[in-house]
Amino acid sequence: MAYNESLANRTREIIARSHDNIEEKKMFGGLCFMVNDKMCIGVAEDEMMCRIGPEAYEEALEKNGVRQMVFTGKPMVGYVFVNKDVLGSKKDLRYWVDLCLKFNVHAKSSKKKSKKK
Repeated sequence: MAYNESLANRTREIIARSHDNIEEKKMFGGLCFMVNDKMCIGVAEDEMMCRIGPEAYEEALEKNGVRQMVFTGKPMVGYVFVNKDVLGSKKDLRYWVDLCLKFNVHAKSSKKKSKKK
């Protein structure tokens, strides 16, 4: 599955202006931006996966072009997909990136697998 490279590049530019600890990983058939060792934003096909946290979740679902992230048949509260069609302006994209970065401060990082000796 491919991802929208233009959307990924635009997202990368916004994140890089305020953060240094950024890692890009191929995940979920797309590209995931890890910020401070925590999953923050992803780009899959023509959508952006936003980790916004449970507090912002319900309000986000009321916005145009936003849908639940469903994984193994269950909605993942705190994660949404945003369609690229509502991310056309820099202001609109920045809104979602900033929302993800705001939650990233409070998000828990995934446990790293320890290497066997």
